[in-house]
Amino acid sequence: MLSIVVPTYCEADNIPLLAERLHGVLTSRGIQYELLISDDNSPDDTRDVVARLAVNFPIRLLQPESRDKDLSLSVIDGIKAATNDLVVVMDADLSHPPEVVALMLEQLREDDEVFVVGSRYVPGGSFDRDWSLFRFLNSHIATLITKPLVSCQDPMSGFFALCRSRIGDYERLNPIGYKIGLELMVRGNFSRVVEVPIRFQDREIGESKLNLGQQLKFLRHLRRLYTARFGTVGEFLSYGLVGASGFIVDLFFYYLFQLMGAPHQVARALSFWPAVSWNWLFNRITTFGERKRRSHGRQWLEFVLTSLFGFSINWGVYYLLTTHVAFFDEYRLAALVTGVGVASVFNFVMSSLYVYNEKRQ
Repeated sequence: MLSIVVPTYCEADNIPLLAERLHGVLTSRGIQYELLISDDNSPDDTRDVVARLAVNFPIRLLQPESRDKDLSLSVIDGIKAATNDLVVVMDADLSHPPEVVALMLEQLREDDEVFVVGSRYVPGGSFDRDWSLFRFLNSHIATLITKPLVSCQDPMSGFFALCRSRIGDYERLNPIGYKIGLELMVRGNFSRVVEVPIRFQDREIGESKLNLGQQLKFLRHLRRLYTARFGTVGEFLSYGLVGASGFIVDLFFYYLFQLMGAPHQVARALSFWPAVSWNWLFNRITTFGERKRRSHGRQWLEFVLTSLFGFSINWGVYYLLTTHVAFFDEYRLAALVTGVGVASVFNFVMSSLYVYNEKRQ
């Protein structure tokens, strides 16, 4: 027996097509199955569509009403409600070929400790050549930045199969957005990832759920997974990325104040303030976003006070290097970078232990 979980939102037009193709493929191979439509309370007629299909197909609807809308949570709801241990998760829009489901099931029957992925990027796999350059780059960049987390060519895939007993404690799951497969690969108890090639076909009916909001959720989700996998090291990497963006702000104002006539030492001191405010805000949102939050004003002041001490190290290194070392006096940017690097570790420790010291939620 197999349970197929399909997370949906406004997919009423696609559900009948998916149900018919799945039924034809699976029954021809003698595979008994159930189809779970885990819906995010769509405002369309999904409920009526599933009720009509239930007359002829083993299909049922899940529509929890006591949580926020989130496709990842819909997948978890579906997996929990499945009556079988072997589960396939796929989209409703037919971008994931139903014909591959039987092959994915074979992989699970051979070894139920593996996580099976329908992959676009292994030999034999492909994607729609009508993709825009932006979408192509978006997919490959997202794949690249997950490399430290999982050994998988297509970790962004929403088409996967697993034995749900390998998930373990559901309370450990903390997804956001739509990349629930990546969440399960990182937090689940799987021996390895097996990739099955698929031909990914763009939807013909309805609109894609991929938008800027979902991409921002993905970045937040990715940070959570880095922290889960690498702990403090993951937070430090996030802190470093925020600091790098703050450095650009710092650099902008450093040169701006000099253009306005300030001596370079004074410009170096003044550029601290917009940069430190930037770093405080984005560390609050990203690096330490899973920790309980205090009031903005108090936390900003604490961040500034600790950063001032770190900045005294930063500025002191800059001053000593530009004053006493001819190379750094000629290449002042190198002195600035050196000062930032020396102070970064101190700032991170103080931020983690003092400014954002609340426990992770």
